Amino acid sequence: MSRYRRLRVPGGTAFFTVCLAERGSDLLVREVDLLRWAVGATLRDWPVEVLAWVVLPDHMHAIWRMPEGDCGYSRRWGAIKGRFSVALKEARGQAAQSPALRSGARLRGGESGVWQRRFWEHHITGPQDLSAHMAFCRNAPVREGLVSRAGDWPYSSFARAEARQAAQAGPVSGPSVPGRATG
Repeated sequence: MSRYRRLRVPGGTAFFTVCLAERGSDLLVREVDLLRWAVGATLRDWPVEVLAWVVLPDHMHAIWRMPEGDCGYSRRWGAIKGRFSVALKEARGQAAQSPALRSGARLRGGESGVWQRRFWEHHITGPQDLSAHMAFCRNAPVREGLVSRAGDWPYSSFARAEARQAAQAGPVSGPSVPGRATG
């Protein structure tokens, strides 16, 4: 079995891509409430500062800033993937375990076959790198052809931030109509 070495940067900031085993699926957006639960439960146990997150139909991107002295992002991703898989299995029964995705090795290892085994990470090297990866996350739904405007994709931290800002700004008042009182 291959051993993967990951860079350990306590308190660092990293960009992640996490993919479903079945590329082309829409499982993550179809079951976004289960995913939100899995993420919330995990980040309550092991907090991080989430700088960006976008959920696409078959994969997701995130940028996390780890707590000072902590570099345990693998544990967090494992917990998110595990919680989501278990919740999906409980919600759907055995249908959540696609036999087509489960090789003999995965069956022996007790894997669900929902996720690709690993994830990709890139440690952010500075402000320009962070800005580029934030833009990558924000524009992912447009790149994937899911929406024409990034802010229209409901499964991203950017859309949620824009909605919060709009709610805080209050109703938009148009120009006054001549002869009518404004108030």
